[in-house]
Amino acid sequence: MKKVAILFLTLITIPIFAVAQSIEDIDFISPFHNGVAAIQKDGKWAFINEEANLIIDFRTDLVTTNTENGNYPMFNDNRCPIVEIKSGISYFGFIDKSGKTVIEPQFLNSTDFKNGTAIALEVIKSVITKNTALGKDMVTFRYFEVLIDTNGKITYYLNQDGINVILDKDFLRAVPQITSRRITENIYAVKNKKNSWNIITIKK
Repeated sequence: MKKVAILFLTLITIPIFAVAQSIEDIDFISPFHNGVAAIQKDGKWAFINEEANLIIDFRTDLVTTNTENGNYPMFNDNRCPIVEIKSGISYFGFIDKSGKTVIEPQFLNSTDFKNGTAIALEVIKSVITKNTALGKDMVTFRYFEVLIDTNGKITYYLNQDGINVILDKDFLRAVPQITSRRITENIYAVKNKKNSWNIITIKK
């Protein structure tokens, strides 16, 4: 009986060690923002949560944001911007924290979300005429600065006239800049044709 009792005591006093997970050889780690941190390795970005678990694996399409702590991808309103190159043109969309694309890459540029709204450049195609000899439509493209919600729905057009653009990599060599500025949650400063500013109040 004594031997049995000693064996039992020995078994229950053996320490149990936790299993550790490690992510090695990271080149950069950002501060935590919106509950996650961006990490970089070999030119690719991923996200970890506050338990240091990898929630979005390393990928090349995440868009970085310029901050005082450096340039890195980040989530705002549970949305992180991504970019897709189509025929040499950059198109921007958004993913959620599962890595799922919730707004397809379709905008020529976009800001980060803030309080459920982002400014984006929507492209609209217009048919001018049809070339009967070639059997093709003659088209033009214009982009508009718009407000979008976290599902990608356009809620307001900040500029009504739009800007002509040629969707060709030889002509559109850089991402068009967003000129409108968010002043408060409902007030925006929008540049006009005179290169001065219009103040617009959005009523929700």
